[in-house]
Amino acid sequence: MESSSALPDIRQQLLLHAPVEKVWEIVSTAKGMASWFMPSNLEPVEGHEFILEAGPFGNSPCKVTEVQPLHKLSFRWGKDWTLSFELVEQAQGTDFTLIHSGWDADKLTEFGQAHAMVRERMEQGWTGIVQKLAQIVGQA
Repeated sequence: MESSSALPDIRQQLLLHAPVEKVWEIVSTAKGMASWFMPSNLEPVEGHEFILEAGPFGNSPCKVTEVQPLHKLSFRWGKDWTLSFELVEQAQGTDFTLIHSGWDADKLTEFGQAHAMVRERMEQGWTGIVQKLAQIVGQA
């Protein structure tokens, strides 16, 4: 059961004008992810442990928790968060949803910052990041 201090997931959704195979390649591989998000040694394999290189925040340990090829990739990010990318094929492209969950008003990040503060910043940040994804997909 969710604690009473749980904060809502961050959700970003947009239609990418590209086939699902192309979007999947960009969101589920280390090379693809580095082009719009962060460098990592991600592999789309359940149980795969990898590092996200978060720049000034150092390296975050991650672990792939779910892979449904072409449709969904989820991984644990650091100690509290889960990041999921969901893809749905549409006639005009791929419906992409990013879900960043695991927020809790009572918790602090590894860097001692309140989740509520960080969530606010990251919600803004994700907006730009998914726009960058849309650009990369358009060029790829």
